[in-house]
Amino acid sequence: MEQTVFLVAAVATTFFLAGIVKGVTGMGLPTVAMGVLGALLSPLTAAALLLLPSFITNVWQLVSGPHVMALLRRLWPMMATIMIGTLASSALLAGGDTRLTTSLLGGVLVIYASYTLLARPLRVSTGSERWASPLIGLITGIVTGGTGVFVIPAVPYLQALGFEKDDLVQALGLSFTVSTIALAAGLLWHGAVPKGDMLMSTLAIIPALLGMAAGQLIRARISPPVFRRVFLVGLLLLGLEMALRVVR
Repeated sequence: MEQTVFLVAAVATTFFLAGIVKGVTGMGLPTVAMGVLGALLSPLTAAALLLLPSFITNVWQLVSGPHVMALLRRLWPMMATIMIGTLASSALLAGGDTRLTTSLLGGVLVIYASYTLLARPLRVSTGSERWASPLIGLITGIVTGGTGVFVIPAVPYLQALGFEKDDLVQALGLSFTVSTIALAAGLLWHGAVPKGDMLMSTLAIIPALLGMAAGQLIRARISPPVFRRVFLVGLLLLGLEMALRVVR
C-alpha cells in the first residue's frame, strides 16, 4: 500500500514539474518525465505513463497557432519518417532490457542537455531541407522507439529551420504529437502497454495540465533563459547518473 501511494505521488509530482518546465520553455514535458520516471521505474513503464499527458499537452500546443496545415505541408516527410523509425525501433524499448534502455535514455538526455547548453544555433538551407527532413525524422524515430525521448535530433533541427517564434512552438508541437502517436502505436503493437499503466497515464494528465498553467504564470515572473539553463544542468546530471548506472 505504501509503495503504491509513493508511486502515485511520484508520478503526479513528476508530471506537475514537467508541466511547469513545458509552461515556461514551451517544451520539456516528455524529456523531464522520462528522465525522472526512468530513474525510478523501467524506461518502458515510464514511456507508457508518458503517452496520454504528452499527447494532450502537445495537441494543445499544436492547435494553439494558425499554421497547422502549412506546417504539415512543409514537414510531412519528417513526420512520416518519425513514424517509420519509431515503429521499427520500438521493439528495443518494449523488449524489457532495463539496463540497456536506461543507459541509452541517460545518454540521450546528456546529448540533448549538452548540445542545448553549449552548441551554437545551426541553420539549414531551404535546399538542404528536402533531404535533411526525412533523415532527421528517421533518426528521431529510432531514438524515440529505443528510449521514449523524442527531442534528439528533432528539436535542434526544427530550431535550425528559421521559424518565427510562434511557428517554432507549433512545429515542435507537431513533431512531439506525431512522435507520441508513433510511440503509442509501437508499444501497443508489441503488447507492451499494460492497462494499469494507461489508467495511471490518464490520471497524470491532470497534474501535467496544472503544471503547464503554473509554468505559464511563472514565465511572466522569472527569466526563461535562466530557468532553462538550470533545467538543462539538472537534466545533464540526471542523464549522466542513468548512463553510468549500467557499469555499477
